[in-house]
Amino acid sequence: MKKQSYLSGVTLIGFGIYFLFQQYNFSPFQGFYTWPTLLVIVGIGFLANGYFGKDYESILPGVILTGLGLHFHIANKLEAWPDHVGIFLLLIAVGLLLKYVKTGTGLFQGLLFLSVSVVLLFFERLVDWAVSKGHNITNISNFQPYFFIIVGAYFLFMKKKK
Repeated sequence: MKKQSYLSGVTLIGFGIYFLFQQYNFSPFQGFYTWPTLLVIVGIGFLANGYFGKDYESILPGVILTGLGLHFHIANKLEAWPDHVGIFLLLIAVGLLLKYVKTGTGLFQGLLFLSVSVVLLFFERLVDWAVSKGHNITNISNFQPYFFIIVGAYFLFMKKKK
């Protein structure tokens, strides 16, 4: 059976509703006539294609685009919302884990991105806690770039077991 693509249909309907609301100045959505909303619309198109069209590879970009759009909306509204790389890695992790639920692949990568994102999201609190216990780990942030490069190179160049 041929897979049906929902991406174009859902995205175009979403854009149509977006521009219609904008044209008629629909007041409940005043703060949403911005580019992050367009990211959410395209992301929802990918998610619809992933779940309804059974094209599970569309789940990851759908989660990333929808999440980025929501992130930029929320970051402008909530001062306490984290605005750094941990959020972006968390979106990738959620996308990979949701794709894993449907395909059975990507669990390790999803968990890896999830753990790195949690460490990055709570890194300042971790450093404060360690300093309160008498440990000086503030220099560890100098090694973060090397950690990412080494781990990335390992995954890129490691031999695949068959």
